[in-house]
Amino acid sequence: MPVVAVVNPKGGVGKTTLATNLAGYFASNARPTMLGDFDTQQSARHWLQLRPAQAAAIGTWEVDDGVARPPRGVTHVVLDTPAQIDGRRLADVVRVADRIIVPLQPSMFDAIATSRFLADLRAGFPKTRRFEETVSLVGMRVDPRTRAADQLARFVAGLGLPVSGYLRDTQNYVHLAAHGLTLFDVAPQRVERDRATWEPLLHWLES
Repeated sequence: MPVVAVVNPKGGVGKTTLATNLAGYFASNARPTMLGDFDTQQSARHWLQLRPAQAAAIGTWEVDDGVARPPRGVTHVVLDTPAQIDGRRLADVVRVADRIIVPLQPSMFDAIATSRFLADLRAGFPKTRRFEETVSLVGMRVDPRTRAADQLARFVAGLGLPVSGYLRDTQNYVHLAAHGLTLFDVAPQRVERDRATWEPLLHWLES
């Protein structure tokens, strides 16, 4: 039962966008899916309330009292976590997560904050699991033509972690989220360029 956690204590890096679209991908492939929301703002839960009835169903995983294994019949879970996640909650997430995705944007401030977080995460990671096989980076809102994208690529090259993809900067995420939808709920030709950037990440998750 894959549990995928989207984690980065830096705010505004695109965690909820990544988590909701990932849940949409699993659900659109007929996998019983739940979305858990640790964030006090409850953005992912509000997004679920907007989701139309004809879209692939995504359940809500209640995580108010800590993280436990999801109920029988659910095959995929995505956890959206808040900025400044506390140590106890982070330990809960690491304990249950089969994969941990760390999104970051092409900015110096994101790079510095993410580097510190990864060092702390690695230091407290269970010795029985391989950090490099569990944790991966995803570049968010990246325009490959920019100098910022080059700087991000140089930064992640020195972290010794896999980079599962670079998701392009597009308003499609914003427009679809307003209706409780994801890239994987609409006709592929409508979001073809955006879906293509997801292929490396999905391959890493499915491998």
